[in-house]
Amino acid sequence: MLIDSHAHLDEIDDIEDAISEARLMRVEAIVGVGMTIDSNRLILSLADRYRGYIYAAIGYHPWEIKPENVDETLAFIKQNLSMCVALGEVGLDYKARVKKAYQREVLSRLLEIAHDHRKPAILHCRFSHDRTLELVQEGRLKEGVFHWYTGSIGTLRNILNHGYSISASPALAYSPPHQEAIRYAPLERILIETDSPVAYGGKASRPVDVRRTAELVAEIKGEPFQEVADRTAENARKLFGIQRSDNST
Repeated sequence: MLIDSHAHLDEIDDIEDAISEARLMRVEAIVGVGMTIDSNRLILSLADRYRGYIYAAIGYHPWEIKPENVDETLAFIKQNLSMCVALGEVGLDYKARVKKAYQREVLSRLLEIAHDHRKPAILHCRFSHDRTLELVQEGRLKEGVFHWYTGSIGTLRNILNHGYSISASPALAYSPPHQEAIRYAPLERILIETDSPVAYGGKASRPVDVRRTAELVAEIKGEPFQEVADRTAENARKLFGIQRSDNST
């Protein structure tokens, strides 16, 4: 069994087909992540419709932060996070046009909500790995996953020492920093994902492509595919509180 720990299901047009093909390829569960109020609403509705297969994570992506909707978005997350397995996708992106200080302020408020609800966070941290880790620690968050990690090994060492995880994506096929991070991290601290529908090699990804992620992790780690699939699925179950399912096909 495989678990796609990070997919933007609201951006996939033929969602029923995408879910059917994932089930056929023994994808046990999918964590759908939100970025805005609208995407959060759709993720919640999909999790309700496909209960026990799609699990909701609602968030506020740093690309989407706008002063005029911050309070409304955070209020929505605070009201609905109890129905979700995680806060996410949230974080910092120092290539985004939103001012860094404002991103940090919003993330701190989001992490406070996660802490109060005892939920893990799914963290975006492009060119901001160290600062994101600092804010997560300041927010007293016990659990979280640094998604699609490409930062330094030094920062990764700190992430792991503080009990957090990282996730692997199909970008392992071509990204040396991502490859190095997955090579360094122990298997018990790795989740696998697709970040669907992000395109890799010019082709839009779908949840079924989490199998490719597992294959790449197995190749890099020198581990059997089944060991990687089983271990990363168990890691996702533990982090997100997902119950084992034998009814995915």
